[in-house]
Amino acid sequence: MRIHESAPMKPLVAMIYKYIRHNPLESKLRLPRGGEAGAALKRQFHQALLLFLSLTPTLAPAAELDSPQGGWNYYGLNQRDNAPAYAYPAPPIDRGAQRYRSLIVGHLKKAGPHRPANLIVNGNPMPLYPGADGRFVRPYAFGAGSNSVEVRDGSDTKRRQFFEANRNRPQAQIRVILGWDDSQAEVDMHLITPDGQHAFWAHPVLSNGGGLDVDSVDGPGPEMFSMTAPPHGNYHIFINYWGNFGASGYHFDESTRERPIITARIGLIFNENTLQEKRETFVAPLRKIGDLMLIKSFRY
Repeated sequence: MRIHESAPMKPLVAMIYKYIRHNPLESKLRLPRGGEAGAALKRQFHQALLLFLSLTPTLAPAAELDSPQGGWNYYGLNQRDNAPAYAYPAPPIDRGAQRYRSLIVGHLKKAGPHRPANLIVNGNPMPLYPGADGRFVRPYAFGAGSNSVEVRDGSDTKRRQFFEANRNRPQAQIRVILGWDDSQAEVDMHLITPDGQHAFWAHPVLSNGGGLDVDSVDGPGPEMFSMTAPPHGNYHIFINYWGNFGASGYHFDESTRERPIITARIGLIFNENTLQEKRETFVAPLRKIGDLMLIKSFRY
């Protein structure tokens, strides 16, 4: 069998052969340094190494991203675009499916229910907890224009860039993302809008067009608030360490959480994915159940 090396293999073969020739054990191996014997040995070593590399199995990627697809997209052309969408793993409480969301679908080989990967959407980082089988489905309301999705699991990264051509897709003028580093903790976002409405887990959707993604208000997060036409005035963002949850449901046993101090990260994004985009990031420690913290008050 004749083996042909690819261009990237040539420097690798030369490097390994050079190492063997200059290794102190060379004298014991009696490798000739030149002449026909040396050239013949180099050819034999060259072919043996290429054969070994060709037979070595390629490691499967740690992260796979099935959707969205890269390239051009027009939301609404696919009949499934407006179908009710569910997240996976399913949250502890089923609050029903939501429409008009795109799905980020993939599979992680290393991460698990207690070891999250990182999901980065349009530059917004958030923890990504897959199911026991490694599969995940995360809904996200993408706006028009260029969008990016990136999944990082250890050293493996999968990234997709696509252009949403449907200009009727609403653009989030305000988006708030809350994530934390303990999969057994239930941390809640509370957001007060200028007209006095209060978005939280028991009242996720507001009449002024803003609200929480209902799939995010239960379980290990992240929680996400978005508003496409925010009224002018003062907004207030709070977070609350409400309790813990496990196989038996929600409870208030402090000993079941994974970390003595839970680190919450809050991202506040204005005019997402536009030339006017601005963002702020906050880090907050949560030490005990019941902690309530004002993260940011701002005027829009």
